[in-house]
Amino acid sequence: MIKAHYAVHHLQFIEPGGTSRGVLRTKETWYLVLEHDGRKGIGECGLFRGLSFDDRPDYQAKLDWLCANINQDRQWLDQQLTEFPSIRMGLEMAFTSLKAEDPMLLFPSAFTTGNEGIPINGLIWMGSAQEMKTRINEKLQTGFRCLKLKIGAIDFDTELGLISALRQEFSANDLELRVDANGAFGADIALDRLQRLADFDLHSIEQPIKPGQWQEMARLCEKTPLPIALDEELIGLLDGQEQMLETIRPHYIILKPSFLGGFRQSRQWIDWAAERSIGWWITSALESNVGLNAIAQFSQMQQIDMPQGLGTGKLFSNNVDSPLQIADAKLWYQAEKAWNFQAIDVTFP
Repeated sequence: MIKAHYAVHHLQFIEPGGTSRGVLRTKETWYLVLEHDGRKGIGECGLFRGLSFDDRPDYQAKLDWLCANINQDRQWLDQQLTEFPSIRMGLEMAFTSLKAEDPMLLFPSAFTTGNEGIPINGLIWMGSAQEMKTRINEKLQTGFRCLKLKIGAIDFDTELGLISALRQEFSANDLELRVDANGAFGADIALDRLQRLADFDLHSIEQPIKPGQWQEMARLCEKTPLPIALDEELIGLLDGQEQMLETIRPHYIILKPSFLGGFRQSRQWIDWAAERSIGWWITSALESNVGLNAIAQFSQMQQIDMPQGLGTGKLFSNNVDSPLQIADAKLWYQAEKAWNFQAIDVTFP
């Protein structure tokens, strides 16, 4: 018989993370631990308050239910967790961990042996113009040549000024720039703002308008001079996924496994995108290093060819100490380094 228990952990940001939805100082996350025949497996249920589809009052009650029913049929459990994508993700991760020879090596590859790193973008949180300049310079000094800038919270002309200054110093061949609006633009002004942003040879913009406006987003994707990537548009879409892609026809989709219900669901999105010649990349949803590790390993198995959004492990002061390291604008797994779970209230392995 499998035994299951869980624990909650509140990650503390070293520096507040600014987005158009507000400033992040803590990030709640839940760990699911399975035990069977002397072995353990761990999964992270990466709940994101205010954004996750399963941010609801009965979240912990669902974890209680899952632990009580953990020995039921796996497919049935999966179906019962459709409306709880982060728990569904944590369950898939935990079972994969339980079955693995090493519980932290879910998808062995050249990444987990330390022979290959995963290219990642540098994330620039919103802040004052001076704060963002400082953060940009720090990323450039550590070798990043792909930056993702959060926009939409401060004055738009100020944001354009920051981007313009970067472009005066670095061409698109030297520095790839992505921007993420998190739905900050109104549908009536979005096209004008995309046209102004396009002057700076940006790679793409994520979610320029709020999700759920399929016709407006389709119009933007048809007329935009700047490639559009869908992010929040995918969250909570339990059916009609292919209809959404057919209607909007985005240039890219962004996959956050904790928001989508796990790795199998993420793989399904990749297949749907490939059928329509839509690009994609994978990002974390601010999980701890436990979830980030699993997502990075999964990403490496997908034959990635562009920087991924996996550079979030150094954001927190009380993260799990892990073999994950960032060097030369890549995420690496230092196979010789041991995991240390003392920062969280979980006895593992």
